[in-house]
Amino acid sequence: MYAVIRTGGKQYRVQEGGSLRVEKLDAAEGDSIEFDDVLLVGDGADVKVGTPQVAGGKVTATVEEQGRSRKVDVVKFKRRKGYKRQHGHRQAFTKVRVTAISAG
Repeated sequence: MYAVIRTGGKQYRVQEGGSLRVEKLDAAEGDSIEFDDVLLVGDGADVKVGTPQVAGGKVTATVEEQGRSRKVDVVKFKRRKGYKRQHGHRQAFTKVRVTAISAG
């Protein structure tokens, strides 16, 4: 069984037992969280597509890790002008493991 959920402005295809990194969520490691914004639930040939959400659809997951991604260097540069600006960015993430998917 699989589902498509929306969180953090992005859509993810998840399945039971799978893990994924999503935008930072306000939860501690080991907490259980629910994603109610389920757009699609599929089980083989049986697929339920929401309009825009599946009524009663829910995905339950546990938080495995809170962390930050690798550093991305941001550089602005103009040749021959003596202009250079440089800084870095590390995006925060939450790693979750999907425990259950219900179609409602």
